[in-house]
Amino acid sequence: MSRNIEHLTNFGGRLKKLTSHLALLVLVLPSLLWLSGCQEPQLSKLEQIKRSGILRIATRNSPTTYYVRKDGPAGIEYELATAFADHLGVTPVFVAQDNIGQIFNAIDAGSADIAAAGLSATHVRKQNYLFGPPYQEVSAKLIFKQGNDWPRHFGQLDGDLKVIANSSHSRMLLDVKQDFPQLSWSETDEHSPEELLDMVLDGTIDYTIVDSVELNLNRRFKTELAIAFTVGEPQQLAWALPKDGDYSVLSEVVSFFGGLQQSGKIAQLVDQYYGHVDDFDYVGARTFMKAAQTDLEQYRELFQASAPEGIDWRLLAAMGYQESHWDPKAKSHTGVRGLMMLTLDTARQLGIKSRLDPEQSIAGGAEYFQVMHQRIPERIAEPDRTWMALAAYNVGWGHLEDARIITERLGGDPDKWVDVKEHLPLLKQKKYYKQTKYGYARGDEPVDYVTNIRRYYDVLVWLDEDKPEYIDLLDAGEMVADNQTSRKQKHDDDSNNIIESESSATVD
Repeated sequence: MSRNIEHLTNFGGRLKKLTSHLALLVLVLPSLLWLSGCQEPQLSKLEQIKRSGILRIATRNSPTTYYVRKDGPAGIEYELATAFADHLGVTPVFVAQDNIGQIFNAIDAGSADIAAAGLSATHVRKQNYLFGPPYQEVSAKLIFKQGNDWPRHFGQLDGDLKVIANSSHSRMLLDVKQDFPQLSWSETDEHSPEELLDMVLDGTIDYTIVDSVELNLNRRFKTELAIAFTVGEPQQLAWALPKDGDYSVLSEVVSFFGGLQQSGKIAQLVDQYYGHVDDFDYVGARTFMKAAQTDLEQYRELFQASAPEGIDWRLLAAMGYQESHWDPKAKSHTGVRGLMMLTLDTARQLGIKSRLDPEQSIAGGAEYFQVMHQRIPERIAEPDRTWMALAAYNVGWGHLEDARIITERLGGDPDKWVDVKEHLPLLKQKKYYKQTKYGYARGDEPVDYVTNIRRYYDVLVWLDEDKPEYIDLLDAGEMVADNQTSRKQKHDDDSNNIIESESSATVD
């Protein structure tokens, strides 16, 4: 009996302790659950970027992506990535890698949030990386030196072929080798596409493969580069992102590019950087290059002295070549004459006594161009402002305004040259010009005029600096932006008189 009582007593003690522990657990458990619920969930990549205040961008140094000119960074990838960072409210930090392999390594290692480097969104790359919406299409070209044997396909290659390692071109060659087993090539991490083009020119290698935009930019200065044939199918350029299961940044990139496409900003950037280099005229390019190194020197000081503040004298020189090939006695069938090909009416309004005098002609052309430039609405930013002023110099202010009105009526942006140049040729069609104030005009001519001058200007800057730097289309800075305040009042009266007459400098 006493043993049973002892067991009951011990059991009672243990039960009392258990009850006490359970009571404590009941009190503590809600607290633990509450603390657990207060722990911050893991942030998405997009939120991490916003909290850090920095967008890390892997890129490469080239004229088609990112480069630094004397007044700061430039390049289509620089502009797009900077705009995306502004969209996120963060600061862009660009890290220019030496080669494509290092760019993808930066994504793999998490040291870059995006890769904006002119990368082709190939099928193989999509297996390992996410890609944003395409913003540009390029094609691969096999390049050789003008004058050498022209290969029509890979079976006719006779020499050294070198391409960039880890590029889409090296992958293309692996596919090509299935049809041409004897094909051989080497790859390099030590050279840029531009350097490979130079190696073709100096005979170090016989062939290379570059993207079409890279080639077009370089052929302005390196006229002996020739295209053998196109390699593979066109490729879409896009940003690359890590494929880690987090789609927050990609989702924002898709939304951002959708907005750019809708606003026309991408088309405007592509035109700004490449709109004047698509068509290559071998004979014309060689002729200009020779003239720029021989004939220009006698007029250099006149262009420099006549260029108003804020206007690069080399732009005026490019205009002079387009007008007359720097021939002070030039004359057209329409009666325009001189180095800057001024009409008689325009020359009289500008006080030019002799259109055949180079100094007077250049001074008159410079003043007339400035009048056109100042007439462009101030809301229109560079470089569109300059391209439209050039178009007005060629076709007349009234016809430019007619084209801008047509552009707006047809859903384009009258303040963007990329849109206006698409509609200027409509001034030749009765359907459109009969609804305009100034009527018929050869609207395709100012488009060609502006394109040629942009190309000549780039070459003059390149030659003048005596080095193959990557050159912005308006390397001299914003034309007339600072000049308008100090000179506008002086020219207002004369400008109105000239403009109201609607006399073109080159079209009567």
